[in-house]
Amino acid sequence: MNSITDLLKKPVGAAVLGVILGLALGLLYGYVIAPIEWVDLPISSTRADLQEDYLRMAVDSYALNRDEPLAVRRYLEAGPNAYAIFQQIKTAPGKLDPKAIADFEQVLTKNGVYVPGNAPQPDSGTGGGGVGALAALFGGLLAIGLIAAFAFWLFRRPRQTGPLTPAQQAREYARSIEKTDYVAAGQEPPIAQYVTSYVIGDDLFDDSFSIDAPSGEFLGECGVGISETIGVGDPKKVTAFEVWMFDKNDIQTVTKVLMTPHAFRDAAYRAKLEAKGELFELGLHRQVVLETQTLQMVATVADIQFGEGPLPPESYCDRLTLELAIWKK
Repeated sequence: MNSITDLLKKPVGAAVLGVILGLALGLLYGYVIAPIEWVDLPISSTRADLQEDYLRMAVDSYALNRDEPLAVRRYLEAGPNAYAIFQQIKTAPGKLDPKAIADFEQVLTKNGVYVPGNAPQPDSGTGGGGVGALAALFGGLLAIGLIAAFAFWLFRRPRQTGPLTPAQQAREYARSIEKTDYVAAGQEPPIAQYVTSYVIGDDLFDDSFSIDAPSGEFLGECGVGISETIGVGDPKKVTAFEVWMFDKNDIQTVTKVLMTPHAFRDAAYRAKLEAKGELFELGLHRQVVLETQTLQMVATVADIQFGEGPLPPESYCDRLTLELAIWKK
């Protein structure tokens, strides 16, 4: 005990013990208390065939929605192999429309991203002998010190005390919803099942999910987004949502429009929105079925709360939670 006390009295000894303690606490926190959980692996880290499927989906999606920023983002998400993979798609388009491929390529060229990916080159410098070893030792000590400082910050950082943003509230609502147990109901379990929530104030609400087979094969995508608003001012008052599903094997996207009771009864809104897809009236526990050649999705209204105020009753949503369950046909 005395030896430790004496060591702590020395600046160097105290620093060494502080680094060791900080490293130990950092490893304890990082590996035991709050270990890292890898989710939502980026498409650039998947197999080449899945990256090709993703780019084919991006081409087909752009042909439908003409969203240039989204098309560019999806191309870049494929990583440094995007250029080579897209060349393969051009050579063997399969079910893709050659015009859709050409339009997609034009968007990439227009935005300056249609260039071959460059792999990082190895350093050609020579070794530094003792200087290199000293630099490595210093770097190691610096890394340990940074880990210790980070661990200290993790334990001392204040927790959020302010109000949650609408998007954060929506995530909390989604987590609180218990998913439907289709097996208990005597039905085949879905290959994918998601819950998504909207809360008024989340003006950029647009949630999407990947549809994968149990084997890991990419089958398509599904999601929910804002379709139409009512009134003026902020936040936006959403009166209709779009629910969609993309089938990679069918190369098509189906869309249904979920409307508040007020919008559903309004001829002007119906005429405006019917071009986007089949119209449905929102209501608690109501279900909408979307089908393609190989997939079926059931969207269930798990929770809904209409807004109140100067606008007509049941004309916009304060909150909406949907459960999306997908089966392979």
